[in-house]
Amino acid sequence: MPKYKLNVNNKNYNVTVEAGTPLLWVLRDNLNLTGTKYSCGEGLCGSCTIHIDGKAERSCIVSVEEAVDKKITTIEGLAENPDHPIFKTWIELEVSQCGYCQPGQIMTLAAMLDSDSRPSRKEIDNTMSTVLCRCGTYHRIRKAIDKIVEEKQ
Repeated sequence: MPKYKLNVNNKNYNVTVEAGTPLLWVLRDNLNLTGTKYSCGEGLCGSCTIHIDGKAERSCIVSVEEAVDKKITTIEGLAENPDHPIFKTWIELEVSQCGYCQPGQIMTLAAMLDSDSRPSRKEIDNTMSTVLCRCGTYHRIRKAIDKIVEEKQ
């Protein structure tokens, strides 16, 4: 089996997995970073969203080969900063219900805010509508996003 060098959450790893293995499974099964969730397996729901070179990507459809020589950040990496405004607001407003989609919601939002600190309501809706929430906590997610964007201005 081939070996791959990955940089995940600013740490270097060597993993030995079959070619074509989705990055999601490398993160979860080989690196024990289980915050990234599996749901649809087709890149449609957003639960598995991570950052690759600062851009939100669906780890279930990114192969391990595609991730070599790139900077990968998972929800665990983002959470290394306990003062991150997204985490603080999510906790303050009690956004999570079951929590399954929350890593994808948070990673999608963080990438959007890193690229545009003052997104319009339409940009927020377009970006965040790509992550599905089975519990229907969209109103709490929206309230948190509005607060975060307002505080950035």
